[in-house]
Amino acid sequence: MERSGRSSKNQGATSSKSSSKSSKATSGKMDNQSLLRKFFVDELQDIYWAEKHLAKELPKLQKAATSEELADAFGDHQAETEEHVRRLEDVFKMMGETAKAKKCQAMEGLVKEATEIVEETEEQTATRDVALIMAAQKMEHYEIATYGSLVQLAKTIGLHDVAEVLAETLNEEKEADLLLTSIAEGSVNEQGATEEGHEGMDDEEDRD
Repeated sequence: MERSGRSSKNQGATSSKSSSKSSKATSGKMDNQSLLRKFFVDELQDIYWAEKHLAKELPKLQKAATSEELADAFGDHQAETEEHVRRLEDVFKMMGETAKAKKCQAMEGLVKEATEIVEETEEQTATRDVALIMAAQKMEHYEIATYGSLVQLAKTIGLHDVAEVLAETLNEEKEADLLLTSIAEGSVNEQGATEEGHEGMDDEEDRD
């Protein structure tokens, strides 16, 4: 009887330890998921700020563009970017979160670079368009990388509906990038290659 009692106590202790370990493992898994979800929301806030900022700046790039094709591309993408902002607001609602923007240092820097390009290049030149396309594609590549990661994270934490919404924006960003490449390769780059600035023209006049 005494041995049986000890055996029962040992089994009880083992069961208790096993239950405790299981509870800690489950808790740890939930904590990890919670941390990942928090990171996901943080990144949503980052790209939300980026999209809103870009929507305000694209009209300036449109106005600065030389070719009508590039100007139209910027105009179309500006409208598309506003839709991206609305989609992100839908995503926040789907997750039960408040749509809050957190300053995106990367997009701020990319937009500043584009602004400097406008200031440093001559108006009505293909060279300006070449530079604007490069600056715009840097923005697109940042957004493509961000949305690509967000889609995968959404799937990881079980937010498949959210992943579908973000994937739609991801595809549109890829299409915008391809359009910019097409414009550059179509004529802009070649025109820029044969273009001479005012400094070059002045030099020729001096030589004459």
